[in-house]
Amino acid sequence: MALLRKILAWTGVLLLCLLSMVLYLARPFNPDNNRILAGVCARFGRAVLGMQRPLYGAENMPKDRSMVVIANHQHNDDFLIVGDVVPRRVVAVGKLGLLWVPFFGQVFWLGGNVILNRSRSHKSVASMQVVGDTIVHERKSLWVFPEGTRSRGKGLQSFKKGAFYAAIASGLPLVMVCVGPYQDDSQGWLGRRKPVPLRILPAIETTGMTNTDIPELIARCHSAMAKAIAELGESKAQ
Repeated sequence: MALLRKILAWTGVLLLCLLSMVLYLARPFNPDNNRILAGVCARFGRAVLGMQRPLYGAENMPKDRSMVVIANHQHNDDFLIVGDVVPRRVVAVGKLGLLWVPFFGQVFWLGGNVILNRSRSHKSVASMQVVGDTIVHERKSLWVFPEGTRSRGKGLQSFKKGAFYAAIASGLPLVMVCVGPYQDDSQGWLGRRKPVPLRILPAIETTGMTNTDIPELIARCHSAMAKAIAELGESKAQ
């Protein structure tokens, strides 16, 4: 039953992406399309999976300003857990291969999201600095998974520097979104997914920082997120 729920959830997400083409074609490259679609997909997906998502620290997500959001990345299901907490006018950073995912790839491009070729890391860093300047002028927020790849629930991996270059170039606050450790664990004969908690940490202001501050900023964010994720894991186990 758990496998059937997952198949239905992701089939439904792809169909929602297809239906949202109307919105994306009517308002191409409007970043608010991303927030609307992500929220709908997340709520739909969790309902089908039978998953509860306790949310802590919602007040730490700024409501009236742009920001750079960093979040840990464990599985594809992260989208269903964090999709309805993304801020207004948000664009996400994704790898080139996402464009080939049916329907999702097309709306990802039409949403004006940032597409990077990870095989050219030196160019990716330069691109993220340019993105930092752009999001300020266009009053956008940026969502990044700084690990760069899925951890599959095996702990927080090291961070790539791109998100931090963007935050410092823009002078925008860094907001950390932490998803508790999880696998495809289900409960009961109905196969409902076990709850996955989410915590939003207080923003870190980057005004006045320079690129020389990046190593310290990365270490500070990694430490805070690793601690929060471990605490979420402990609370889930109780």
